[in-house]
Amino acid sequence: MRPLKRKISITVDEDTLERVKKLAEENDRSLSQYINLVLKEHLKSSSRTQEK
Repeated sequence: MRPLKRKISITVDEDTLERVKKLAEENDRSLSQYINLVLKEHLKSSSRTQEK
C-alpha cells in the first residue's frame, strides 16, 4: 500500500515561516498539518474561481 502523504522539501522566506508557525500553534496543529490545510483550502478556492 502506498503512503497517503509524501515528504517534500521546500524553501520558504523566514518571515513567512515564522508567521505560519505561529498560526499553526494558534490552531493547535503541527506545522505540516497546518500547511497541508492551507494548501487544500487554497486549491479548493482556486477551483471555484476557475469554474466561474
